[in-house]
Amino acid sequence: MYRKVFASKIFDRKVVLISGGCAGIGRALAVRLAQAGARLVILDLQQPALDSLVQHLADHHNAEALGLVCDVADAEAVQRAVALAVERFGGIDVLVNNAGITHRSSFADTELAVFQRVMAVNYFGALHCTKAALPSLLARGGQIIVLSSLSGFSPLLYRSAYNASKHALHGLFETLRYELKDSGVGVMLVCPGFTATDLRKNALVGDGSVAAQPPLAMGKVASPQDVAEAIYLAALKRKRLLILNNVDWRARILARFFPRLFERILLPRLSGMKPQASRRG
Repeated sequence: MYRKVFASKIFDRKVVLISGGCAGIGRALAVRLAQAGARLVILDLQQPALDSLVQHLADHHNAEALGLVCDVADAEAVQRAVALAVERFGGIDVLVNNAGITHRSSFADTELAVFQRVMAVNYFGALHCTKAALPSLLARGGQIIVLSSLSGFSPLLYRSAYNASKHALHGLFETLRYELKDSGVGVMLVCPGFTATDLRKNALVGDGSVAAQPPLAMGKVASPQDVAEAIYLAALKRKRLLILNNVDWRARILARFFPRLFERILLPRLSGMKPQASRRG
């Protein structure tokens, strides 16, 4: 649904940088912000995908966009990309740390390189982008939006590296929010539940390769467009934390206050494991 007629003017002509912006939530958010009049800087790994999205935003939303090939795990590449964005648009008003990868493998079977790669993208990628964009965000009273996850507060089996990266994001950006509280820069952590993206299709396995994953017995799955709309509305209000409505509230409560009950009742289902018959004896 095209919403620009009813859109707030808050993001009109604002410069929004989105990492991992060519697919899933990142792409949906780029489209939604384009509808609101924003100018987009999109970081991703493949030039053809970037070119296609930039053209789509121009043709369908009359949006000005710059697509840059950038691996956010490379701090120098991020610095160059942010410098190009500032040169093109004059500054950055909103940074969306969206780039991320995942894996599905037990801790014992996961090679160290997988832990390093997941942390390099999910945690250090957000750190690199924020470090590079912060001077501009401070000058413009901007906003930082960080895509975390259900696993930021409820662990998921066979995702130890992914879980660790999301917990690290909370530690980093909750601290940064406090340090920036008098600067005019807002920090919002976003925790979606399961979302219909290609993240799982591209999940690493223990040896670092990408392998087809079997269907998971997940709960309610949100669309990227619904998640993007919720993020957009929360960003208008400059919220500190957004937990999407498809995140099971029981998981949040049980994981925090009743961990043994969480492990027995919800952890297998949230991890995509089919319930097994209980054993006696």
